[in-house]
Amino acid sequence: MRAEEDIKEKISARFPAIKGSIRIPRDRRIFLDVPILKFRELMEFSVKDLEFRNLNTITGLDEGENLSFIYHFSKDNGIMVNIKTSITKQDPVIKTITDIFPNAEIYERELVDLFGAKVEGLSPGNRYPLTDDWPKGEYPLRKDWKMKEGECQ
Repeated sequence: MRAEEDIKEKISARFPAIKGSIRIPRDRRIFLDVPILKFRELMEFSVKDLEFRNLNTITGLDEGENLSFIYHFSKDNGIMVNIKTSITKQDPVIKTITDIFPNAEIYERELVDLFGAKVEGLSPGNRYPLTDDWPKGEYPLRKDWKMKEGECQ
């Protein structure tokens, strides 16, 4: 687990305020929480300085008052860093990362359709995965979403 510990130390040195949120639950897995205002800086550091070159996926979570997003990045050697950031449901704005990872587009469209996130900088495009006639303001992966009577189950 030496490589993971080295990465943890480098992140802690560059971002001392999040040192306590970095966890290594097992080999090749690093988890950390970062405030939205530091997310982009930490992500760029992970890509440029720590060589996490692959975006594997983005996971969305409804955590009650907040929406959280976990960005899963990996190195070619299989080590994965999972960076979690949160925003309020009242102002669910995040910035796109498609300028660094073009493949983020599909995941960010899922965050828009399924959670109601507003992704600043995401180019206009088709909805995904919901159909174009899906009702506006209906986000099926939010905990407070209820299927309306008569809709498909």
